[in-house]
Amino acid sequence: QVQLVESGGGLVQTGGSLRLSCAASGRTFSTDRLGWFRQAPGKGREFVALMNWRGTSQYADSLKGRFTISREFAKNTVFLQMHSLSPADTAVYYCAASIGGSFEYWGQGTQVTVSS
Repeated sequence: QVQLVESGGGLVQTGGSLRLSCAASGRTFSTDRLGWFRQAPGKGREFVALMNWRGTSQYADSLKGRFTISREFAKNTVFLQMHSLSPADTAVYYCAASIGGSFEYWGQGTQVTVSS
């Protein structure tokens, strides 16, 4: 089992920045990727970014340049730095852990609200 706890969400104005954190615990040694997803009101969950154990990152094309994923391996923590936020970024952001290529473990999510 892997436990994931997100933090750092909140209310921010358009153009602002936020940094989300996700602390992983449990069988973290078995994870191959940590990632971020989001779900806006009335929409499905969408991929945001991920980082594998080598430190290689991937991003949703629409978010490249504004969002940055990073990882502190020693603390099993992954971060998502978000800049130039707009109301379209309003969503619940979820951290997820992949084992064997499949995102099996999910956090409870943290709400990000961007006001216009």
